[in-house]
Amino acid sequence: MNTPLDNLAIELPSWAFGNSGTRFKVFGTPGTPRTIEEKLADAATVHRLTGLAPAVALHIPWDTVEDYAALGRYAGDLGVRLGTINSNTFQDDAYKFGSLTHTDKAVRQKAIDHHLACIEVMNQTGSRDLKIWLADGTNYPGQGDIRGRQDRLAESLAAIYQHIGADQRLVLEYKFFEPAMYATDVPDWGTSYAHVSALGERAKVCLDTGHHAPGTNIEFIVAQLLRLGKLGSFDFNSRFYADDDLIVGAADPFQLFRIMFEVIRGGGLEDGSTVALMLDQCHNVEEKIPGQIRSVLNVAEMTARAALVDTDALTVAQEAGDVLGANEIFMNAFYTDVRPMLAERRVAQGLPADPMAAFRDSGYQDTINAERVGGTQSSWGA
Repeated sequence: MNTPLDNLAIELPSWAFGNSGTRFKVFGTPGTPRTIEEKLADAATVHRLTGLAPAVALHIPWDTVEDYAALGRYAGDLGVRLGTINSNTFQDDAYKFGSLTHTDKAVRQKAIDHHLACIEVMNQTGSRDLKIWLADGTNYPGQGDIRGRQDRLAESLAAIYQHIGADQRLVLEYKFFEPAMYATDVPDWGTSYAHVSALGERAKVCLDTGHHAPGTNIEFIVAQLLRLGKLGSFDFNSRFYADDDLIVGAADPFQLFRIMFEVIRGGGLEDGSTVALMLDQCHNVEEKIPGQIRSVLNVAEMTARAALVDTDALTVAQEAGDVLGANEIFMNAFYTDVRPMLAERRVAQGLPADPMAAFRDSGYQDTINAERVGGTQSSWGA
């Protein structure tokens, strides 16, 4: 039987390697990919140094190509595979007042057709998951019919779901606000759960760690969705205020530890688990490839710490009402420095003990800085 660390695999988002930024400015950087092939090369570098990132998620239409089967072969030659297909209904002018929830049937059909095109991409890449995040919502009370928008969303999702293959899944992501400021159409895990439950077994919830109100007990949501069999995937990132999309574990490593404890507790890292772990981050001011390396290492470290919790002793303390004893058992695992153990484990796997240092010493960044001159750097929308 594999351990949680043995089964840990973290999907990388192609867009993390492109330029991104805040609502005020997108900063360009030397060496930024200009094509999906260059994004895949950067992602493969992360996997080669960490052994933790075997798949790369695509964003459609940002990563559109003529031949997805060929792209899949290209990824395979690099040592990675194509993963989740993410749809995009938040950039076309037609979606100003909504996409799958729009009052205009023609706009809704346009959004549905986009998702059907994404499913066709999945058929060519062999991807399992179609991930849907919607910017749909309203800014002012009275602007839209809250219930009517939910009804239209349900109808649109059903139209998409009927095309999901037997080995595919529809994963619905929620976000409590932004860009809609009054009523987001999929604002919380309950709304997502209600819709995917109505769809069927091949519909699941996606939990983005940055998509919650401050102070939300995210690990409780993780435990509940695992208990219900409806946690499809994670989008890992870190936040101080809203959906900051910072490096996972940077703002609150203890929260990440608590989340990974519940993932392990709920079987999310057992053999055969279908829970997908993915990053969803924007490296606005830091270098992108090291940012992704640091991110997957942070997840691995907190997974290793969470796996150290003495669950037998914890259960005894909990059932005895030993409040401080139970907390001490939990905190002892969190405070354990697992970095030397993880370094030894990497060496035993033929990986560098320190992937961050190995990347710095590899010269890869200097090489792509020199080679990737001219053309249009990948960014939002490309």
